[in-house]
Formats: sequence, C-alpha cells, structure tokens
Amino acid sequence: MNWIYLIIAGILEIGFTTSMKLSNNFTNLKWTIIFIICIVMSFYFVNKACLTLPLGTAYAVWTGIGAVGTVLVGIFYFNEPANFWRVFFIATLIMSILGLKFLGEQSA
Repeated sequence: MNWIYLIIAGILEIGFTTSMKLSNNFTNLKWTIIFIICIVMSFYFVNKACLTLPLGTAYAVWTGIGAVGTVLVGIFYFNEPANFWRVFFIATLIMSILGLKFLGEQSA
C-alpha cells in the first residue's frame, strides 16, 4: 500500500505543478484552488508512504514521478520541445525510479 500512496503522491505532484502554471501566477482562482488541493494531498500521501518506506527512496521516487510527469505534460500539453537529449534523460530518470523500486527492496 505504501507504494500506491507514493504513486498517488507523484501524480498529485504533476497536478500541482501543472495547475501552478495554469493558475497564471495564482491569478486564476479555479487553478489556484486546484493547486492548493493537489499540493496538500500530495504531501499527505508522501507522508503516508514515508511511514514505511525509506525517506530517501520515497522522496526520490515522489519527485521523480512528478518530474517525469511534468515534463510529459509540458511536451504534450504545452508544446515544449521533445529533443533527443531531453527524452534520453527522462528515460534515465524513469529507469532510476524503477531501480529504486525493484532493486532497492533487495538490499533491505
């Protein structure tokens, strides 16, 4: 269940970064409220995950999911560039997140 909490927290991090941009410097009330809800819920779920997961692993996976998701939102929704190196480093970040999940448990 702790990994599910962490994935939910990461998805909510994507929500709060995206809504932060859409809030137009917090001048759009609807997106500002969505930002606040997402950030509070994201911290709640990452806190729940940290009760049983190592802090470093939980934080790295949480921010990694948020970073990868936010870049993908930028590429697909905000038409940001998707050049080779950008995609390459996002792929290495995904591999790092998976490594923490699957190989990190072997040493525990």
